[in-house]
Amino acid sequence: MFWFLLLFLIIGTLGYLRLPLQKGNIPIIAWLVLVPILGSLSGWMWLLWLPALLVFTLINLPQLRQKLISKPAMALITKNLPPVSKTEQEALDSGDVWWDAEIFSGKPNWNRLYGLASSSLTAEEQAFLDGPTEQLCHMIDDWQISHELLDLPQELWDFIKQERFWGMIIPEEYGGLGFSALAHSEVIMKISSRSTSVAVTVMVPNSLGPGQLLLEYGSKEEKAHFLPRLATGKEIPCFALTGPEAGSDASSIPDMGIVCRAEFEGKADVLGIRLNWEKRYITLAPIATILGLAFHLFDPEHLLGDEEDIGVTVALIPTDTTGIQIGRRHFPLNSPFQNGPTIGEDVFIPMDWIVGGQEQVGHGWQMLVECLGEGRGISLPALSTGAAKMASRVTGAYSRVRKQFGMPIGKFEGVEEPLARILGNTYIMDAGRKLTLTALDQGHRPAVITALLKYQLTERMRRVVNDAMDIQGGSGICLGPSNYMGRGYQALPVAITVEGANILTRTLIVFGQGAIRCHPYLLTEMETAQAKDINKFDQALFGHIGFIISNLTRSIWFGLTNGIFEACGTPATRCYCRHLTRLCANFALITDYALLTLGGGFKRKERLSGRLADILSNLYLCSAVLKNYEEQGVPKADRALVDYAAKLTIHRAQQAMLAAFHNLPFPWLAAILRFFMFPFGKPYSPPHDELIHEVAKLALEPSATRDRLTEGIYRSEDPEHEIGRIEYAMLQTIRAADAEKKLHGLKKTGDIKGLTQELLTEDALAKGLVTDTEAQLLLNSWQAMRNAVQVDSFTPEELLGSK
Repeated sequence: MFWFLLLFLIIGTLGYLRLPLQKGNIPIIAWLVLVPILGSLSGWMWLLWLPALLVFTLINLPQLRQKLISKPAMALITKNLPPVSKTEQEALDSGDVWWDAEIFSGKPNWNRLYGLASSSLTAEEQAFLDGPTEQLCHMIDDWQISHELLDLPQELWDFIKQERFWGMIIPEEYGGLGFSALAHSEVIMKISSRSTSVAVTVMVPNSLGPGQLLLEYGSKEEKAHFLPRLATGKEIPCFALTGPEAGSDASSIPDMGIVCRAEFEGKADVLGIRLNWEKRYITLAPIATILGLAFHLFDPEHLLGDEEDIGVTVALIPTDTTGIQIGRRHFPLNSPFQNGPTIGEDVFIPMDWIVGGQEQVGHGWQMLVECLGEGRGISLPALSTGAAKMASRVTGAYSRVRKQFGMPIGKFEGVEEPLARILGNTYIMDAGRKLTLTALDQGHRPAVITALLKYQLTERMRRVVNDAMDIQGGSGICLGPSNYMGRGYQALPVAITVEGANILTRTLIVFGQGAIRCHPYLLTEMETAQAKDINKFDQALFGHIGFIISNLTRSIWFGLTNGIFEACGTPATRCYCRHLTRLCANFALITDYALLTLGGGFKRKERLSGRLADILSNLYLCSAVLKNYEEQGVPKADRALVDYAAKLTIHRAQQAMLAAFHNLPFPWLAAILRFFMFPFGKPYSPPHDELIHEVAKLALEPSATRDRLTEGIYRSEDPEHEIGRIEYAMLQTIRAADAEKKLHGLKKTGDIKGLTQELLTEDALAKGLVTDTEAQLLLNSWQAMRNAVQVDSFTPEELLGSK
């Protein structure tokens, strides 16, 4: 038993430290030598010593190892490996990996995360936020946009063009603003706190569209011509990708282009493309002057080369070109940004209208998947966070002002729960947004992270807005100029659907691509097996075996200790770093179990892939929460919020992991593995009631924490403004708090009578029981409250619209 335990300890130590297999030679040699020398090699010890000797021999004799293990393994993998299509390969090759790879490693390097310098705004970017962006927000009348005009008023269109809002990603040399990803996000976030329609109008030209494609792939001539015109609004762009038969499966675009020769603009025999397409859901299409178009290109006459099926290609086409139908509008859920279909019938374009010229034909899918990260990683997370921050600030204020049974509704435990969820999810969303922007601003293109961020933040926005609507009650459901939640609630599915539907992103992309891209060995094994490179395959295979052993030993150790001996993070966040380190080891191990037992069949296990995506997503977001807390200087006042956010994400990661276990192949083996990981049951619980209470309180009072949480959105204390009236009422309520307490005492003793605070105040003042100052505070508070809880009403004619 001693020698068995010693061998177990040696292997466990080597695995925990994650030393390469060859570096474990010395302790293994010592064990192999000492066992027979000390006379312990008898009976059942042979059953332990001989396998140990065999494994040691294989590790140190690569040629024997390759013959006995690696070659059969390579043949098995080659046989069972599902074919990777060209579009799948381009998706795998696009972008890069970042902190997601650390999570997949099972042993994240916290020094790397905490040592990362976060993005910051330049003086010019801050001035744009404080100036034109603030002014644009002040000009917005969302009721006018969504009910009366069903469009932005002309003054907003002119202001957006004049101030170059569509040129945020375009460098200054081309007349744009040349903003960082952080500044781009901050602008969208601020606008989205006022109007989804205006936010979408501003963000789309700065996201996936002609500007981004030209920057990445355009020729010098294309950039010089189009980028200055796009930056100043002389050209209005749209990008047409989605059609009736190709939505989430954009690689199966049926829209077709045929290479041919034709007369064009008075010139005969021009080499070009004859196009036919039908697209829908295209933002800015009804008013666009330049159309970015994705289509499938064929060359049946071989005018370009030997290939007939050239593949997905992207072109820029003026919308006044003969054969283009444009101008009709869709009506996306009472968020009437310009969106509509476009059809092309026998449209001829010359080859130099291809983005990047003729050399870029067939490279369109690669262009698209590489540029999708802008929309997924910047625009939609910014829109979602802006909506969540607005809900946190205004719904919290409303919960303080609105009273039932003589008490602010925010102090009822039933309301505290959704209120805490609103604040906690907002903190998580903002932390994830900022961490991802740091990666983008440092030149990374983490495709998996931007996909999970879009999916997670839009889903959390849906929960935040739903919770806010529940708290707002009737004031949330009655639309009108005073309603600041209704239109956002109606528009929720827009963000959920665009830039890749969330169902697809969760079940196919996040983990499906992440497992291959971020795993330290899997992609190398696949590539070397296909290339029949036995030497590199052998190195990857045995590295993978050591990786599995390491994660198994670490998972067992963490299961016994909950990581309390792990030295990671800083004192302020160390407990959560330890929990995440444990769950990362578990995640890496369950990933390998799922991939090894399911093989190529994993592609069809979308529910399992979705659960594993939830684990990865929550581990990433919790990492972002800890990083954000450290970046803000570990403010003690924010601790309850950080605890709530960390506990929520860690618990969700744990629950998703347990759900995955129950659906893995070989349930008996999965149960053993689950026992190793969680020998004492579920270690992590969701936020407890006392923590919920502490977080909810943060919404009800002005504080530095509340300001940090909602930083970057449009604010107002104007009692005539639909948002400002709520903030104003909260401030008046707080100023009158002592006087109100006194008034309630007088009412309780029967010294004053009245059904409303106004009547009670008048009676108390008449009897000299309150001072003039106290009475004025009470009346101001009552009037502000009444203004805050009022909802709009209309004549039947008014509801038909202003026209």
